[in-house]
Amino acid sequence: MHRFTLRLADLATTWFAVSPIHEAVLSLRMWTHPGVYPLQTRAFEQLRPAFERLESRRLLLTLVAGNRFVPDFLTPRPTTPAADFRTELAVVRALPPELLRGELEQTFLPHEQSLPALLDAGLADPERLLARIADALEEYWEVCLAPSWWPQARTTLEADLVYRARVLAQQGAAALFADLDRRLHWADGVLSICRDWGDGDVETAVEGRGLVLSPTCFVRGAITMINRDRPPQISYPARGQAAMGGEGAGGPAASAALEALVGAPKARLLARLAEPASTTDLAYRLGVTPGAVSQHLSVLAATGLVTRARHGRSVLYRRSVLGDELTGGR
Repeated sequence: MHRFTLRLADLATTWFAVSPIHEAVLSLRMWTHPGVYPLQTRAFEQLRPAFERLESRRLLLTLVAGNRFVPDFLTPRPTTPAADFRTELAVVRALPPELLRGELEQTFLPHEQSLPALLDAGLADPERLLARIADALEEYWEVCLAPSWWPQARTTLEADLVYRARVLAQQGAAALFADLDRRLHWADGVLSICRDWGDGDVETAVEGRGLVLSPTCFVRGAITMINRDRPPQISYPARGQAAMGGEGAGGPAASAALEALVGAPKARLLARLAEPASTTDLAYRLGVTPGAVSQHLSVLAATGLVTRARHGRSVLYRRSVLGDELTGGR
């Protein structure tokens, strides 16, 4: 059990964030532990040829331990709700090189009893090894994730945050924590993770540092950092990942009556907006241009059939109550 003690002031400074570097680092588990995150399997099989061509592929694979742990310094706590990959990568690069061995040992030694040979040899020059790791992550991001996977993932993660905000506003913090993940339990000012990793219980007092909650595509349940002295953060499974494979002509179908009423393009959009989505994501799923989607969404918003919510630089659309009634809640 890992317990986070939150006073009232701590609860007030609990917030959500989307972290691209968390997704990049945790996604390495797709290559070392295939099949563990089935909702992402299709997308990552499409990325495999690009990954196999990376010069840094071998180094990247060594960063994941046999129990799927990754070094804490590679997943720094976000400082803004919508973080930027290169800003977060700069935090990784700024790790004092003399701390690198300790970071790696706390990840690998409890489970593996030794460091991977490539990392162990690299520690002869920790500054160079740190630079190589950061460069490898940057290459992986630019070649494999940023072009097509991340735009969809970002929409899914941001939609999760919009949903969480609605739960908090309508039902309160207790319901919010209960809804995040089955491993989480909130009672008497303590947020507990019923964990299946590590030995013994861990007690963490938030004590004015704030608690950051981050949705991710690459965990099977709520997790936190290995090092209990790091600023408090929890990652939990993001909602809506099943829609990331690209629906094309599939996906939810609009009824003939709805198409007759509002037209086929708007009906198809309404059918897909049971969960929040961005213009770019909708365009990808439907195989049309973002401009065309934007025009239809403007009309749907003006008639009260969809609502808009901004998260960072993104605007997410979702069916309104009226839109749900019109589609029959499909």
